[in-house]
Amino acid sequence: MLKYLHLKNVGPAPEMKMELADRLNLITGDNGLGKSFLLDVAWWALTRKWPQEVNQKLTSGYAARPTDVKKPATIEFGLTAKRKKLVSYASTYIPRDEGWSGRAGRPWNPGLVIYAHADGGFSVWDPARNYWKTKGNVDVQDRLPGYVFTQKEVWDGLHVNGIRVCNGLLDDWSIWIREDKGSAQVMAGILNALSPTKAAHERLSTGPLTRLSLDSSRDIPTLRTGYSESVPILHASSGVRRIVALAYMLYWTWDEHHSAAARLGEEPTSQIVFLIDEIESHLHPKWQRTILTSLLHLVQILHESARTQLITATHSPLILASAETTFDAKQDAWFDLDLEDRAVVLRNRPFVRRGDVSNWLTSEAFDLQEPRSLEAEQAILNAMVLLRKPNPTDQEVETVDKQLRATLGEIDRFWVRWKEYRNQRRRGK
Repeated sequence: MLKYLHLKNVGPAPEMKMELADRLNLITGDNGLGKSFLLDVAWWALTRKWPQEVNQKLTSGYAARPTDVKKPATIEFGLTAKRKKLVSYASTYIPRDEGWSGRAGRPWNPGLVIYAHADGGFSVWDPARNYWKTKGNVDVQDRLPGYVFTQKEVWDGLHVNGIRVCNGLLDDWSIWIREDKGSAQVMAGILNALSPTKAAHERLSTGPLTRLSLDSSRDIPTLRTGYSESVPILHASSGVRRIVALAYMLYWTWDEHHSAAARLGEEPTSQIVFLIDEIESHLHPKWQRTILTSLLHLVQILHESARTQLITATHSPLILASAETTFDAKQDAWFDLDLEDRAVVLRNRPFVRRGDVSNWLTSEAFDLQEPRSLEAEQAILNAMVLLRKPNPTDQEVETVDKQLRATLGEIDRFWVRWKEYRNQRRRGK
């Protein structure tokens, strides 16, 4: 498990500290303040490789660089190693090497790491398959340093140095369905668990294999939907394909790890760290409302004997609202990035249940003044100024009234206050 990050002269802030919780860690903040950057650093701390360093076709996950190369830059981190021992290390940036110093040998992290990138790519680090030895203080690469997939490689397969290390979602899923063995059933169960409701027509379920054209010999999995018995997965929406890719990578990682551990005569890992950037990406609100709790539950089922740590960045008030039923301050944390006086600040904020999702929009997470359109927000601000004015003219009141009628919904709660104000004016109060 990742315990903390401490950055100096790297990233959007001169210094940033992050004490992570053992189970769930939520990261919020405006675009460009460093949410994805923190996830990249978390992956690097656990695996000692930047995602783009492993697969240069990836469009994200680049190596971090100092803000000011003339000043010292450090990334310090702490993680739980074997036997639950806390290990800390401070890596310094070496300008001539354009890289970060590191202890020779394999990473201390003994657990699986799964990183779902916002662009649809995935990175996986498996302690049973991704490791290296040290001979004479030199790293000897016996295995791949990690499995880093672009979005396309998730679906079509990953090749490294001419070797096909993963068949990809389309071929693996088709093989599982044709063989009609346990893997197909597990995949179907994962998809069902990630579905937003229990209604039959809204559950993701597997349909028959199909082909896209007469010229193609490739079998394509299909999904049963509320309007069809067999929609080719490649024709599904971006949201559905996001869910299917999550399901596949979770199962592929779990299955390959257990297979590798068995070949080595070792026990499966007891730690899982799951990083997800923009967990709500492409998802309808009803999916956003359930995806967080579904993933937490699902990872715990797949890795029933392992402790799971989930670190996710989000822009969605529904994600935060959905956490209200499960958030436990003893094992969960909420981090918020803000821009103050032209400086980025990271805070570990207390998590408060806000009930109505609109209350999250006006919270520290999103900093909106009103949970309405920008035009409606301005109309209400104008109305509030008018309410405080001692003797506004009838023309001023009518102007604001027109603005409100043009921007507010018919059942907006502000109408109660505005109508009472108009009534009092008519009564001369």
